[in-house]
Amino acid sequence: MSRDDGSDHGSPRGPPWPNRNTLWGHVIADEFAKAGVSAVCIAPGSRSTPLTVAFADHPGIEVFSHLDERSAAFFALGRAKRTGDPTPVLSTSGTATANFHPAVVEANQARVPLVVLTADRPPELRESGANQTVDQTELYGGAVRWYHELPEPEADGRKLRSVRVAVARAFATSRGTPPGPVHLNVPFEKPLEPVSVPGDVPEGFERDEPLAATGRDRPFVGVETGRPALDDGSLERVADALAAERGLVVAGPSTTLDAGAVADLAAATGFPVLADPLSGLRFGARLTDRDIPICGGYDSYLDAPNWPAPEVVVRLGASPTSKVLRGFLREAVRGSGTRQFVVDPAGEWREATFTADHLLVTDPNRLARDLVPLVEATGSERWRERFATAEREYWTLADAAHDEQFFEGTVLRDVLADAPDPATVFVSNSMTVRDADRFAEPRAADLTVLGNRGASGIDGIVSSALGAGSATDDPLVCVLGDLAYYHDMNGLLALSRCGVDATVVVVNNDGGGIFRMLPIADFEPPFTDQFRTPHGLDFAPTADLYGFEFVRTDDRAGFRDVYRASLASSGTQVVEARFDPEDSHRFRETVHDRVRDIFEE
Repeated sequence: MSRDDGSDHGSPRGPPWPNRNTLWGHVIADEFAKAGVSAVCIAPGSRSTPLTVAFADHPGIEVFSHLDERSAAFFALGRAKRTGDPTPVLSTSGTATANFHPAVVEANQARVPLVVLTADRPPELRESGANQTVDQTELYGGAVRWYHELPEPEADGRKLRSVRVAVARAFATSRGTPPGPVHLNVPFEKPLEPVSVPGDVPEGFERDEPLAATGRDRPFVGVETGRPALDDGSLERVADALAAERGLVVAGPSTTLDAGAVADLAAATGFPVLADPLSGLRFGARLTDRDIPICGGYDSYLDAPNWPAPEVVVRLGASPTSKVLRGFLREAVRGSGTRQFVVDPAGEWREATFTADHLLVTDPNRLARDLVPLVEATGSERWRERFATAEREYWTLADAAHDEQFFEGTVLRDVLADAPDPATVFVSNSMTVRDADRFAEPRAADLTVLGNRGASGIDGIVSSALGAGSATDDPLVCVLGDLAYYHDMNGLLALSRCGVDATVVVVNNDGGGIFRMLPIADFEPPFTDQFRTPHGLDFAPTADLYGFEFVRTDDRAGFRDVYRASLASSGTQVVEARFDPEDSHRFRETVHDRVRDIFEE
């Protein structure tokens, strides 16, 4: 791994270049650095040699080397989630490129900036039976914001200027509205190494073609992107609709919501905020120190039969994790005609019950700021107090339940409650994020809580978490299930190769515990063998394989002790908490029933 040595983003290898491929690689690395790229993930391979050498030689670019392409792509994705900027990921040709696909899909669905660079064989070798040659054109289909194949390398001024433009466009498009993945396919002929090829790059090329060879002292193409906003008339109509006694602000998963702007809107309207654990709003003093109900227990009480429907709802971010909340909003429209405003800067529809009645194509943070001077605090005190009381009663009951029995939800409660301030916490899918939604109480600590909720897969979780951790000095916690740990054990190699330390919490219920929530759980067989799929694996040997400490516990006091000890220690520790899946699921539902009973009274 090479690291930024503090020098500027100038050319690492000055002219003349020994061959056209070396020149090509230099121009691409140089232009990415000038665009703002400070790190790149590289999986080794032969065909990508010119780009690998160029990135490794560049003093302004940190190289994270990965042996597994899937892990490399998810590492880049996690880093982008934490920074908001793309970390390009590079592979050789052939099936290596296909291993990027899961991360590309997640980046597309979750709106994460990602630039995928795939080296390729010369175009004439396609459909010829040539070794390690596959059709990489538009390989990722509609999952990318933009696909472009660069021209074949040549010491030609116009071609090289087009390469610089393509790189600038790729970086800007990945960060656009909506952000997402971009694919650049880069064909190379041999020689791939920086060996001298007489006449390949004419003498004086950099003098005759300075824009092509050395670019500008800034990005070759500056791209300024505006943020969509509503006109004055539309703002007034939305403000009028928010003049209601019973309103809600619902914040789904997002890495871009401004807690201050949303807090100001909630205060101006008097509406409670229902904050998904991945929204960026459940944790942090900007919301919790305001006189606004910041709600995190709604997944347990909103399906109680006595909850009145809101009159108006403003929905920010992606669709909420909570099925209970989504159902509550659906029934509010169907039963009471609740107005729901879905806010999306790209104008896409992210509300899968298809009951919301209005789409606001605008930046949500700008909308919040623009609405504050136009609205009045019409939300009733009784409405706010209902949610505030529900939160107090719910968390009291939940704490008593955690003291009564150590179950999977307790792990998520303790992980988020005891996480350092500040910290980055990466939460896996399946039951892990659902338990975070239900049992992670809002707190004032500066926690950046992330997850892969775009396509909601359990692949690449370890790599995504370590990628996020590589972008910050904050302590890193990754909490995931046993199947997610198994799926991405290759990603653990980044602990040593990429210099990332973490506390990794594995909730081990020996298989797919989430399937107990589905009707198929009543059919035995095939439920156990084909759905829950117990694996019986002992993960302790992974400590010797990847070089970290491994601790196992099956009680709450022991878990809290080893978890807190890990947070206070250097290096990486994996803390495994083991559960009987049936007992844990049964008690989780018991807690839910108790909450419903309280709010039915």
